[in-house]
Amino acid sequence: MKKALLFLGFVAVAAAVGGATAWAVAGDREQPAAYIEQDASHVAHVARTPQAGNHFTSYQADQYPDLTYAAENAVKAVVNIEAIQQIEMRRRSYDPFLEFFGIPQDYGYGDGRPEYREQRAGGSGVIISDDGYIVTNNHVIDGATKLRVKLNDGRTFDAKLIGKDSATDLALLKIDAKDLPTLAFGSSDDLRLGEWVLAIGSPFDLQSTITAGIVSAKARQLGVIPNDFRIEAFIQTDAAVNPGNSGGALVNTRGELVGINTLIKSQTGSYVGYSFAVPESIVRKVVVDLKEFGVVQRAMLGIQFRVVDQDFLDEEGKELGIDELGGAYVASVVEGGSASEAGIRKGDVIVAIDGVKISDPSTLQLEVARHRPNDTVKLSVKRDGKVKQFDVTLRNKAGKTELIAKTDVDVVEALGGKFADAGTKLCRELEIKGGVQVVGIKAGGVLARARVREGFVITHINDQAVYSLEDLQRMTEKVRSIDGIYPNGRSASYTLVE
Repeated sequence: MKKALLFLGFVAVAAAVGGATAWAVAGDREQPAAYIEQDASHVAHVARTPQAGNHFTSYQADQYPDLTYAAENAVKAVVNIEAIQQIEMRRRSYDPFLEFFGIPQDYGYGDGRPEYREQRAGGSGVIISDDGYIVTNNHVIDGATKLRVKLNDGRTFDAKLIGKDSATDLALLKIDAKDLPTLAFGSSDDLRLGEWVLAIGSPFDLQSTITAGIVSAKARQLGVIPNDFRIEAFIQTDAAVNPGNSGGALVNTRGELVGINTLIKSQTGSYVGYSFAVPESIVRKVVVDLKEFGVVQRAMLGIQFRVVDQDFLDEEGKELGIDELGGAYVASVVEGGSASEAGIRKGDVIVAIDGVKISDPSTLQLEVARHRPNDTVKLSVKRDGKVKQFDVTLRNKAGKTELIAKTDVDVVEALGGKFADAGTKLCRELEIKGGVQVVGIKAGGVLARARVREGFVITHINDQAVYSLEDLQRMTEKVRSIDGIYPNGRSASYTLVE
C-alpha cells in the first residue's frame, strides 16, 4: 500500500485544501488481563497491575493532569487565519460555433488586462505578544495576497506578513491590536514521552477546537518540508488534528506553547493517529529572528554527514574502521565553511555538540539551528580512536560570520524549485565540472517566470559558477541571469528583465 505524506495546512471555504502527511497504522489494543496467583489450595484474583518495578516513580493521583486549565486559557490566544489568493483566470478563446448560433461569449476585459478570482483557504495561528504578533505555518500563508485573522472573541483584523521561513515551515504575522491574550513559550526540550498535550486550532474551519493526546516521540525527521535545506525535529503526538489545524498551538498542561501543529500521517488526508508539531525550540529562534531582522539568521556547520546507526555499520563500518554506534560520520566538508576552518575533516565522527550526544540526524541539525552566525559551539569529535574537542565558530550560508540582512536574497527560495547535485555521470556526459539540476519547479518563482524546464542543469548564476547545492545556498544576490545546459546537451541562458 502506498504511503502518503500530506501537510494539513489549509481548509478552503468549501473543502479542505492542503493536507497532511500520512501513514495509516491499524492495530487492536489488547485489554490488560487480570493477574492470577495460584497455589495448591486456592486461586485468587489480585490487582490488574503487578507491583511496579524499582524503576517506576511513585504513583501520586493528585499530580495527574486536569486539562481544563490549559484548555480554557490557551484557546483564547489561538486564532483562525484566512489566506486570500488572487488566481489569474484563463481567458475564453473566441468560438465561431457559438457566434454562429448567437450564443454570447465572455471575452473578459477589452483592454487586455487579465481577470482574477479569489481563492480562500485557512489555517490557524498563535498570538505570542499582546501587541499582535502571531506565529503560524509558512504553508498556511504562502502565496496569499491578503491575510485575515479572526480572534477567539470573534473580532477580525487584516494581517501583515513580517517574515517567513520555508526551511522550518514557519511564518510571523502582525495585526494592529493591543492587550491581546497570549501564549507563553514553554520548553519542548523538557517534554517527556507520555506527557499530556493539547492541540488547538481550526480544523475544517471549526474555530477553537481542542483535542488532547500524549507525546509519542520527539525529534522526528520525516523529510517532508519542501525545502532542500529543511530543518525537521518534529514532536509526534496522538492528539487529533486535521486540515485547518496547521499553525495552531500544541500546549502542555500548564497552557504553555511547546509546538506549532504542522502535519499529520494519514492515507486519507484526515487524522488517523499521528500528528506532528514544530518544537518550541525552533519556533522561538525563528520568531525572534523574523521579528528582529526580518529574516532567519541561519548558522551553518558546513558538512555533509550520516548518522552512525546499525545500517551504517553494516554497510560501511568495516571499510571505514568504525564499529561503535552513535555519532555523525563526516562524509564531506565544505571548503571555507565553519567545520573546515575549525579543523574538522572527512572521516571524523562527531559524537556530541555542546555536550548533547548525537544519536539521530535531527539532533545535530536542531542544536546548530539554535544558533546564529558567529556563535561558537563545542564539538566532541572521534578521530583515530580518540575523542578531541573543537571550538567551531558558525558561519552564515555565504560562509561569513556576519548576520544576514533582510535585503540579502535567499536564492534557493527565489528560484522556486527543488534541486539536486548533478551527479558525476551526468557531469561527464555534459562535459561540465559540476552543477545543480532542477528536479521540480514551483509556481511564481524565478524558474517558472523564466520558463526553465525540469532537468535543466544550472552551471552559473549572475556569471558566478555553481558546482553544488552548497554553492547555490551561499548566494545572496538578486538573481539576474541563469546559465546552464539541458540533459540533451542544449545550452541555455536566461536573463531576467524587471
